[in-house]
Amino acid sequence: MKNRLEEHRTSRGWTQQELADRVEVSRQTVISLERGRYNPSILLAFRLARLLQTTIEELFLYEEGDDD
Repeated sequence: MKNRLEEHRTSRGWTQQELADRVEVSRQTVISLERGRYNPSILLAFRLARLLQTTIEELFLYEEGDDD
């Protein structure tokens, strides 16, 4: 699944560690999310969207065929 996490994070001037701390996950989780290696749980997706003041749909770009 593609996402705009890095774009939203850097527009706020946050490091990966700062974002991780704010949503209470590891920096490695943020790295994996940004690289598209990991799809977040629905709860983490909501926390990220709320923190970044956007919607889940705007942050995570679902396309047909993305089902794993």
